[in-house]
Amino acid sequence: VQLQASGGGLVQSGGSLRLSCAVFGRTFSNLVVGWFRQAPGKEHEFVSAISRTGATIEYADSVKGRFTISRDGAKNTAYLQMNSLKPEDTAVYYCVATGKMSFDVRRYNHYDHWGQGTLVTVSS
Repeated sequence: VQLQASGGGLVQSGGSLRLSCAVFGRTFSNLVVGWFRQAPGKEHEFVSAISRTGATIEYADSVKGRFTISRDGAKNTAYLQMNSLKPEDTAVYYCVATGKMSFDVRRYNHYDHWGQGTLVTVSS
């Protein structure tokens, strides 16, 4: 499985970005997809995750109400719409995926597949 994240960039505080995670090599509908981020000098931080059907979604408290995760089975792609961005959202964002049935979605090392990361920089 290959995950290709894109959509990062430089944006002013209060602005928006949409990240994409294209999935190759495995049936997309069999995968739980998540987003994590890593700021310089910090550990990977859970951002959001979406179940196989999209019926179950989780968000970190720090992004709840501002970020929206979604998935499009026809395009084998998951998205993270980020609104009202803040300087503290600055980080490299990684999409992750797994076919496991039981695991902790908020644990980075519980996933099986990781994308290369896309940098989001929010200026004040």
